[in-house]
Amino acid sequence: MRNLVNGREFDSSDGEAIEVRNPANNQLIATVPSSTDEDVDFCVKSAIEAQKHWAEVPLYERGKILERFANLVERDAETLAITLCRETGKTIKEARAEVANTRTFVSAYVEKAKHLYGINIPAGNEPGVEKTMQFTIRQPIGVVACIIPFNFPCDLFGQKVPSALIMGNSVIVKPSSCNPLTIHKYCLLLREAGIPDGVINCISGEGPVVGQALARHKGVNLVSLTGSTQVGKETMATASRTLTPVSLELGGNDAFILDKDGDLDLAVEEVIWGRLYNAGQVCCASKRFLVHRQIADQFISKLVSRVSRIKVGDPMNETTQVGCLINEQAAIMVQEQVKQTVDEGATLLFGGRRKGAFYEPTILTKVTRDMEVMKDMEIFGPVIPICVFDDIEEAIEIANQSTYGLCGSIITSDMNNAFKVATKLEVGGAIINGASFFRSAEMPFGGWKNSGIGTEGISTTLEEMSKLKTIVLKNVLE
Repeated sequence: MRNLVNGREFDSSDGEAIEVRNPANNQLIATVPSSTDEDVDFCVKSAIEAQKHWAEVPLYERGKILERFANLVERDAETLAITLCRETGKTIKEARAEVANTRTFVSAYVEKAKHLYGINIPAGNEPGVEKTMQFTIRQPIGVVACIIPFNFPCDLFGQKVPSALIMGNSVIVKPSSCNPLTIHKYCLLLREAGIPDGVINCISGEGPVVGQALARHKGVNLVSLTGSTQVGKETMATASRTLTPVSLELGGNDAFILDKDGDLDLAVEEVIWGRLYNAGQVCCASKRFLVHRQIADQFISKLVSRVSRIKVGDPMNETTQVGCLINEQAAIMVQEQVKQTVDEGATLLFGGRRKGAFYEPTILTKVTRDMEVMKDMEIFGPVIPICVFDDIEEAIEIANQSTYGLCGSIITSDMNNAFKVATKLEVGGAIINGASFFRSAEMPFGGWKNSGIGTEGISTTLEEMSKLKTIVLKNVLE
């Protein structure tokens, strides 16, 4: 598969390529270009020129093209899901669900854009403007670089790309070098739907090369990135040299609080959902499990029984519940993090075995608040570290001691207690009676502290994908 730039497909300028392998069996699927700075420059210049014409296309026409794209995704849904499953290692059922979400994103952003009204400032609201009218409009921001991670490529494409396009921007998509194939296919479908040449571009390559080249290019007007906190900081530092705005959705180490009056069966099922989905490779997955001492033994017993029934295996098998990680290196990292936690004094109660890119669901007990896993060590895999607490104030303290602040959750039957915790958690999203793994298409999703800058969601993204302008009609009133 080749880069899509200005309506044509290209290899990298130096001929270098990246192998894309199925992490479940290490089989080679395809290759993609390992793009250079020169390739990025050519892509940005093409996008700049194309954007000028795209901005003149009426909004309703842009919306029709995007809806055609959603139709094409539905037409090719099974092929896209199989590609996503094979290159990512998530189960085929999860892959199908992710592809199916694309329609929701497209239709919602198109409809939202039609109702993104400006504001009128009343004449005479202060001395000197008695005869002056003022109102606001939104205009395209220009060229938007969308840097998409490996874990939910279609969902993040759905949040970033349709929102940028409907507002009249041109887009350069930079997919993960681990699993770029489905996103390349999405971009080709946008071209088939009628997006003009140069308005949608897809350029693959290593993050330190392509991602940083996009961030420092003077022709890029916004960098929308979802990825690790370290990459986000590096990208923000690079973009600051040209004052290019950034929207960053970064890492998390979300706390899951189970109070003594919480529903244990509900809690167990939410742990399965909120920690094991996509083999635990979710930014807003619950990753630190804080359980009241009075119910800890009972909860752990139920959890072990439930986790022991989870089927780990071939992602393409319809009965598989947990697939593999994105690659063997990711699984080795999880293995090393579990070993570090055990070396610090935790007990490996269940799981803990790795085979290639597969890492089985793992439960750690006797975890204490001073261990790294309860602070800033984000384990991006199916690991459940359990730390007990004695009162809710202690649980809140442990939750807030992390430098991350993406999401958090509380399970309790006391709604006064629930709202108390929700308001005190230093996070961008607080979930009551559910795991922190919750992201609706509409909600303004984003983190506090080291978990990001800005929000993403149908309720807010269009504002970040555009520029606000005030038009003043001076002394026009009698």
